[in-house]
Amino acid sequence: MINQIKKSVNELLNKDDSGHGMEHINRVLDLSLEFSKKESGNQEIVSLIALLHDVDDYKLFGMDNAENLTNAKRIMKECNVDENTQKQVCLALNNIGYSKRLKGCIPTTLEGKIVSDADMCDALGANGLLREYKYCLKHGKPFFDRSIFPTEDMPMGNHPSKCAESSVCHLFEKILKLKDLMLTESGKEEAKSRHQIIVDFLYHLFDEENASEWTDYLNKYTKKRKRRL
Repeated sequence: MINQIKKSVNELLNKDDSGHGMEHINRVLDLSLEFSKKESGNQEIVSLIALLHDVDDYKLFGMDNAENLTNAKRIMKECNVDENTQKQVCLALNNIGYSKRLKGCIPTTLEGKIVSDADMCDALGANGLLREYKYCLKHGKPFFDRSIFPTEDMPMGNHPSKCAESSVCHLFEKILKLKDLMLTESGKEEAKSRHQIIVDFLYHLFDEENASEWTDYLNKYTKKRKRRL
């Protein structure tokens, strides 16, 4: 069943070039299963949530799909997933994602928390940086524009749907906040090291660009985040 679902997901996402394709899905699946072993989660439920977590992403398929989980429900039905399992998966899918977190939605099941953490972890670290570059390139935005600083302290529930003005702005506006949104001990541990990769990269970037004003900004940003926790 898992292989059949993976094949259906691949048919939907194999042409994606925004960082939400099968490479991302497979990394989230692998990391979710790793977390699941440590957290004693249900491996089958975790696998289904991980494989289906982007098949109705509003950025790819629109708000109607996102609200109704159109593709996820269709795929599970076609693959003969039992109704009780479908309900558990849909409950998690309805509460996974950064934009949903800003609106106060948090996964209530262990399996949902595991996949949420794995998904956010994949936006951090080396692969997170590569995904960030690919996404902004697709939307015609620069990786770094020293004249444009991030939009600070966006209100909850008001995260913009449009692409940030640069990859670096997006790192500050969203990615560097993910570490503090982890829900499991496994996620917290993994996110900590991946978060530091982003921070170290930015320090090196600003040093090589001789952008001391950005180094100062990063110093203030990290201190401010620590005071809030």
